[in-house]
Amino acid sequence: MDTRRLRLTPRGTGLTVLGGGALVAGVLLGVSTLVQVGLLLLMTVGAGAGLLLMQARDQARGALRLTRRVVPHPVTEGDPATVSVELTSGRTGARAPRLDRLQIAERAARELSGGAPLRARVSRERHALRLSYPISPTVRGRWSVGPVQLHRADPFGVARWSGPLGEPALVAVRPRITPLGVSSTALSSDADRVVVGARSPSPDDTALRDYRTGDDLRRVHWPTSARRGELVVRQDERSGRRPASVLLDLPLDPAAGEWSIRLAASVAAALVGAGHHVRLLGGDVLDAARDHHRPDTSGAAVAALLDQTVDLTMPADLPQRRAWMRTAMDTLQADAGGSELVLALVGALDSRTLAALARTGETTHGWAMVRTSESGDPVASAAAESTAERLRRAGWAVCLVRVGEDHRACWERLLGSDDRAVMSR
Repeated sequence: MDTRRLRLTPRGTGLTVLGGGALVAGVLLGVSTLVQVGLLLLMTVGAGAGLLLMQARDQARGALRLTRRVVPHPVTEGDPATVSVELTSGRTGARAPRLDRLQIAERAARELSGGAPLRARVSRERHALRLSYPISPTVRGRWSVGPVQLHRADPFGVARWSGPLGEPALVAVRPRITPLGVSSTALSSDADRVVVGARSPSPDDTALRDYRTGDDLRRVHWPTSARRGELVVRQDERSGRRPASVLLDLPLDPAAGEWSIRLAASVAAALVGAGHHVRLLGGDVLDAARDHHRPDTSGAAVAALLDQTVDLTMPADLPQRRAWMRTAMDTLQADAGGSELVLALVGALDSRTLAALARTGETTHGWAMVRTSESGDPVASAAAESTAERLRRAGWAVCLVRVGEDHRACWERLLGSDDRAVMSR
């Protein structure tokens, strides 16, 4: 119990000074009435402070129960949500503390309101107190709400106690995605023109991935295993569509990074909607990136991909950015097996990273959006164009995109950049 959270009110301070003065004067002058008045005033202040300390002790022992909910959760950038806090008694009967006299407040991270003040509604009952307030997140990530701050006053108004209750909670904010059409035609010869995402027959409707404990040995693909020196197995793609990986190269600039995350998430969601098994590779979130998410009617695949983006952070420096990119490509090359679609959103790449990415296109079907600077810096633009040209020579379908550009325009330009392949069987 922290007694430092106890403060006397102006009334309490005045009564303490007056009571102390009366007590001293009564003793010096031998006036018993003054002594009694002084003691009464001091005892009033002491009783009020003691009552607050007892309530604080009971709170620490579980006399209060806190429940917090965020609906809906996770939240999407720009969408409204409501935080509800309910405070109830952890005891019953005569021992249950009264809550209708408590003052309650809660803080939320600035990113959950865009800096605007939060207006809360409070409802009170004898043994329950409820607080609710709306939030409208403006930035992707995880942002804190709480802890609840309690303010108590004694019945005499001579003291106040303030302190936290419970632990802060984190609100997950997903990026806002743009619906991207999947019925646009990838430009190729008239005879080979195919609608993106359409199904077509295939004699060998499988993809390859690394062997995992428990896999059926009858599904081991021995020729590829011998070539790689490690076991790989066939996995059925019964939807008739190739698995797809969205490769994300995060820039150092936060604004460009958020735009890139929204675009990559939009592409991933569009591919899931077209029936592909999709994963998102890139950044520092590695645990959830290995496996493809299977499309379903419940939207769980898109939700899982969006949840993966919540914790993405921007690289601290250029070496870290390159290291994350190479880790993503290592994962891709280990699992792809030659039949996977790769949709990359990258910036200007150094020669080593670019060479590794270009080689990935030799065993997969590569599509790339190369990010240029919004400021139009000629040096950055030349580097982006060089990256795009190198990927084109390696067989990738490539287009240049500008940071801040409309996502639909980027997507349509990518679909129109291919002159030799389609995005699915």
